[in-house]
Amino acid sequence: MKPIRIVAILTFVSSLSHGQVHAGAPQVRNQAPGFYRIMLGRVEITALLDGTHPFPVHDVMTRNETMPGGDRKAVKLAESHPGRADAVLAASDLAAPVEGSINAFLVNTGDRLILIDSGAGSLYGACCGHLLENLRASGYRPEQIDEIYLTHLHADHVGGIAPEGKPAFANATIRVNQKDLDYWLDAKNENEAPKFLKPMFEGDRASLKPYRESGQLKPFSEGQELSPGIRAIPTPGHTPGHTSYEVSSEGQTLLVWGDLVHVAPIQFPDPAVTVTYDSNPLSAELERTAAFARAARTSTWIAAAHIAFPGIGHIRSVDGRFEWLPANYTTVLKPTND
Repeated sequence: MKPIRIVAILTFVSSLSHGQVHAGAPQVRNQAPGFYRIMLGRVEITALLDGTHPFPVHDVMTRNETMPGGDRKAVKLAESHPGRADAVLAASDLAAPVEGSINAFLVNTGDRLILIDSGAGSLYGACCGHLLENLRASGYRPEQIDEIYLTHLHADHVGGIAPEGKPAFANATIRVNQKDLDYWLDAKNENEAPKFLKPMFEGDRASLKPYRESGQLKPFSEGQELSPGIRAIPTPGHTPGHTSYEVSSEGQTLLVWGDLVHVAPIQFPDPAVTVTYDSNPLSAELERTAAFARAARTSTWIAAAHIAFPGIGHIRSVDGRFEWLPANYTTVLKPTND
């Protein structure tokens, strides 16, 4: 036997005797539970992940462009600016389709437990519908939720209240802008809607049905304070009654803004970029731009449904362009004014 082979065998045997070689362990391939917390003054905010899914940038992203006659309308981004989306995504080490988060936010005021949005439930398939398990992992139970505020009635925000049509939050009152409720429960609007939106109407009816029947669905008018320290802010455009929720405590403010942004690397530098799901793209652009400017000016916290989990951060303006600043990870969870 050659000397080199003898040395190799002796080294292998020695490593066995010293416990240096182990049987291979199967890869787990599960992520950590999807919850994350910050304190806003004396209010506890818990971000809850419903799941992630591929967002078809080239198919659904549009941009408001000025037409030859002077009017502005939404044109598919891939047609008006070929290659722009890919270039912007590449600068953030991303590529289409972008894996998008579906986030919801639990607000514990100390007196009430309020969930803002509910994820997709069973309406998006196996990718999503994980809000309930992440809620439990975070230390809360569905029956503890007092109220659920919906930013709007698209499937990935309303579906979680009643997966498979069964109410998941037995003691919760569902609050939604009356304008959105009127639109999505109207058969005439369903008949006139583009084909890709029609499943939304069906999903809304199924999700809201058990709460309507039990008297737990209570729509609100625009601009109301729904709970001490939580105010409904109209931000129409994505849907007719799209609503953001402003949470305030001890001089600090957080805006849970629903779907003002879908793909952060594209829409922060260019708020004119819209999506085909917007009911009024021009209004959606105006609301997005105003929210960006206000948040950058006031240092308001933002809680976003579709920015990479946990979707909590700030906005800054640099040389006329807006940028997203994700929250710094923290384990310090005490009232922020202490």
